[in-house]
Amino acid sequence: MSLARIKIGTNGRLIVPAKLRKEIGLSDGMTVVIETVEGELRVRKMKDVIRNAQERLKKYFGETSLSEELISERREEAKNE
Repeated sequence: MSLARIKIGTNGRLIVPAKLRKEIGLSDGMTVVIETVEGELRVRKMKDVIRNAQERLKKYFGETSLSEELISERREEAKNE
């Protein structure tokens, strides 16, 4: 865990120091999700948020790809038209 002291800039902007960006794997142009947790800001990479959601949904849907299943259903419907 690293600690840095920074000031909030114009329009509420935060500058994340390079050392911290490198530590958590952030790079220019990357999309992140920020949320408040017990009065603190949490920054997570969007790809990690998506992967976490997919893992949580597996217990309900298994390994099935819902998009593949939908495409297959649509193709079958198109054949029957």
